[in-house]
Amino acid sequence: MAIGIETAVAAVGAGIAILGGAIGTGIAQSAIGGAGLGLIAEKPEELGKALLFLVLPETILIFGFVIAILIMLSAGII
Repeated sequence: MAIGIETAVAAVGAGIAILGGAIGTGIAQSAIGGAGLGLIAEKPEELGKALLFLVLPETILIFGFVIAILIMLSAGII
């Protein structure tokens, strides 16, 4: 089954959207994770706040996933 160039470009674009979100999330969580561990070492009662800040960058990946879905829907892939 042959696919058109438009479909292939849309698939690559969807992959880049997810990749960008994943890289951004990883960079943000690496900095927040180190700071959060330092905070928990000094003040164990702040665990909930540190976990909240660690989970917050996951929205970047969710946005990338939504954009990838929209790209694939507009290209007719799914």
